[in-house]
Amino acid sequence: MNKVIFREYDIRGRYPDDLDDNSAYTIGRSYGSYIREKYNIDTCVVGHDNRISSDSLTKNLIKGIKDSGSNVMYYGLITTPMHYFSRKINKFPGIMVTASHNPKDDNGFKFSFDYDVNARGDMIRDFKDYTLKGEFLSGHGEEVLMDVKNEYLAFMKKNIFMGERKIKVVFDPGNGTTATIIKDIIELFDNIIPIYINDISDGTFPNHHPDPAVEENMEQLKKAVKENKADVGIAFDGDGDRIGIIDEKGNYIPTDKFMIIIIRSLIKTSECKKYLYDVKCSKSLEDEINKLGGEPFCYRTGASFTEYGVLSNNLEFGGEFSGHVFFNDRGLEFGSAIYAALRLIEILSNCNLSVTDTLKGINIYQATPEIKIPIEENKKEIVVSKVKEYCLENNYKIIDIDGVRVTFDNGWALVRASNTGPNLTIRFEAKDNTTLNKIQKEFTDLIDTIISNN
Repeated sequence: MNKVIFREYDIRGRYPDDLDDNSAYTIGRSYGSYIREKYNIDTCVVGHDNRISSDSLTKNLIKGIKDSGSNVMYYGLITTPMHYFSRKINKFPGIMVTASHNPKDDNGFKFSFDYDVNARGDMIRDFKDYTLKGEFLSGHGEEVLMDVKNEYLAFMKKNIFMGERKIKVVFDPGNGTTATIIKDIIELFDNIIPIYINDISDGTFPNHHPDPAVEENMEQLKKAVKENKADVGIAFDGDGDRIGIIDEKGNYIPTDKFMIIIIRSLIKTSECKKYLYDVKCSKSLEDEINKLGGEPFCYRTGASFTEYGVLSNNLEFGGEFSGHVFFNDRGLEFGSAIYAALRLIEILSNCNLSVTDTLKGINIYQATPEIKIPIEENKKEIVVSKVKEYCLENNYKIIDIDGVRVTFDNGWALVRASNTGPNLTIRFEAKDNTTLNKIQKEFTDLIDTIISNN
């Protein structure tokens, strides 16, 4: 088995080169054995996204789980947030077959050992060692076909409080798995006037790459918002846990700005005014939390780490730049892009403000998007380590909870190893373009030098 598929917060690779049906069976056999041996649990929840390879991988995964003696509650084709919801209501751990926002030929497994938060970091490394050792349990587990749709719809309806104002929204599921459920959810709310694009489920993602955190994937949505004079445009990734926003003018709204809208709404009633964000987020978010009298909490990147940070600190809200956001203010902690979309629409429906209006008065910085630099897997951490050495030698102020975030008086730079692919991810921000270009050049030149010497 290719060890590289075991990443920091999931298992992921190219199908069938990095992982195949045999890999899925082995992972299932290992997972079923692991939860029995380590956690004394003999039942798990399984679902899958709409990728072409997901059916076959899921079939073999389930066979492996059952052959370990563990039982499977099988939910079929569902979004990742529906899988999380299924885990929470049943109080069992589980596996979701998905590669999230990755290209169509990728696939993988998001998995947990409890019902709250996905495995991450050392938990995955221990599971990798256990899997590679290959000493699995045997048995005859059972499989039960389940359906969570009605409970999921009921939760959405119960936990969203729309106002009287009607909101015209263009939704772009990107042909991903949210296309299978979005219309059923939106029909629950009379004040939403929906327009849909790319709303046919198709795991080849024929119209654009399924990652709404990348602005170039949002061009169709921008056009549709302007043509239809919509109040907002909302996009989802391949498995439904990342959100992307377009304002009424057709402008892309990064997730850190979206988080400002949410926090401005929450903070009036929040018991805990501490809000989590990851190292990629703009200083404008930190500034705004401080201005509102809240406490900013910078944390490491990754959906499972973000969710863990929110839950373990009993926070009401947190998110990361890539589009994952987690609400924990209405009883059940919830990390769903559709739910996040509804919370935004709820805000708009209870006021007369546009999306642009909800962001008035924030501090403005010049920033690059998240930039990905392709690099061999075994060289990612070497580069990050060398960047850290350089910063320490120059007495730069750094945060090293996830890669290296270098803070200057008038800007910052981030260099980190991607946990979802063979890339470095870098981002830069400053008070003006001149400073931004200077900081960006310093660190891109440094990275080029390190790569060429290694």
